[in-house]
Amino acid sequence: MNRSTTLNLQDLRRRFERAAGLFDTADFVHTVTREGLFARLDPVVVEAKTVLDLGSATGGANDTLRSRFKPRHIISLDIARNMLRQSVRKRSWLRHFSPCHSSHVQADASRLPLADQSTDLVFCNLLLPYVDNHDAVFKEVARILTKGGLFAFATLGPDSLAEIGRAWSTVDDSAHVNVFPDMHDIGDALVRSGLREPVLDVDRLTIRYEDSAKLFADLTNVGARNTLEQRNRSLVSKDRFDKMLHVLTGADGNNTIRLELELVYGHCWGGGGKAEPGDFKIDASHIPRRRG
Repeated sequence: MNRSTTLNLQDLRRRFERAAGLFDTADFVHTVTREGLFARLDPVVVEAKTVLDLGSATGGANDTLRSRFKPRHIISLDIARNMLRQSVRKRSWLRHFSPCHSSHVQADASRLPLADQSTDLVFCNLLLPYVDNHDAVFKEVARILTKGGLFAFATLGPDSLAEIGRAWSTVDDSAHVNVFPDMHDIGDALVRSGLREPVLDVDRLTIRYEDSAKLFADLTNVGARNTLEQRNRSLVSKDRFDKMLHVLTGADGNNTIRLELELVYGHCWGGGGKAEPGDFKIDASHIPRRRG
């Protein structure tokens, strides 16, 4: 999928590393989409011995994945080591009481260190907004899924955070908000990757802030501040920032910031993808448990 903005992967990883400690204080959108995704999976029947939580962050989906699918093995995979450490701390007291083996893996979603057809369910909550090359990620998901395995995801559509983009456009021409792909583009990319029978739908979420400082604190605490390559890397003057805030808070006439998110939910099925020649992968069952 062609996009007019690109993400700086090093900046992105750095922001998530810094955000890990406070992520759970501001992850309410992740909670909404996680619950929405599980609700959409209620009618779906899949025997999931091995589950990959792709872009797991601090492991918020872990308990529900365990209780819902009763897998033998859950792999939490994230680009940020500190996010995985938070997830380990959450699970440490249950470690000796759960029959389900847990692994925590730091990796890039476009280069999954898992064997072909080794995973029965890939659960992916709000990772895709932080991905440039969706085709590469979907191709990897198709490769590791068992035939008939399930890929379930929630992401953001192109109408998301448009209010912030419009407010910034009144003060400069720099990129401030990522360009999120349309639902139909996502569906096309899923099919190109070899995944089967994609089903997608869209929901809307309205968020209101009475305080701009709280908005930007929440964006910081979930690692969602600007990491675009095209962003202006110089400091924004106070005058320009205040002008942007005036536009952002003036829409309702009462200084309330109102943001709209377009939530895209989808699931599809694996057909048994193959690795590229020369790729080196390891079986998920051989990944050791991270201690501490």
